[in-house]
Amino acid sequence: MTTLLVIAKQPLPGRVKTRLTPPFTPDQAAALAEAALADTLTAAARVPADRHVLVLDGEPGPWLPPGFQVVPQVAGGLDARLAAAFAACAGPALLIGMDTPQVTPARLAPALSWDAYDAWFGPAADGGFWALGLARPDPSLLLGVPMSRPDTGAVQYARLRKAGLRVGRLPVLRDVDTASDARQVAAAAPGTRFAARYAESTAATAGAVR
Repeated sequence: MTTLLVIAKQPLPGRVKTRLTPPFTPDQAAALAEAALADTLTAAARVPADRHVLVLDGEPGPWLPPGFQVVPQVAGGLDARLAAAFAACAGPALLIGMDTPQVTPARLAPALSWDAYDAWFGPAADGGFWALGLARPDPSLLLGVPMSRPDTGAVQYARLRKAGLRVGRLPVLRDVDTASDARQVAAAAPGTRFAARYAESTAATAGAVR
């Protein structure tokens, strides 16, 4: 049974996307986060996994589409929370975050095939990773990996390789962390909720974003 995991934080002002403020207000940053999460969940829902699970810090809202099981994140650092999400899966699992609204079902589909690979790795432009798939979920592959650093992705990838896993690579995607990231992602995915919300937010800030 294949599980598609989305790990996310409830998009509340002051709790999400704080690096977007300034130029955006906390309310605008939260609205951008909500749009990114909604786009991500919509794409994930269209991927033919056996289970779709939202691993959530907070409470679900109207942005949650049907078909998702919602489970709370455990306490601890991000490595521990990711490890716990995988530990709850009995079979192959693919985990993505909420910061890549440009993700599509076509980009995710290869990572549900386990014939040639034991793991899938989606590197992020900032040096992290936006996707991680494991044919046999093993929390020890994540525990202790330093998160939110420029070398996070390299360390995680090396951990997979050191374990002897055959690793397939997904395309490099840009996480939305800064205003520059938001501008580039909105331009790359013009038909998304995120792009529409970005346009509204930049108009409201009267051209403050460059």
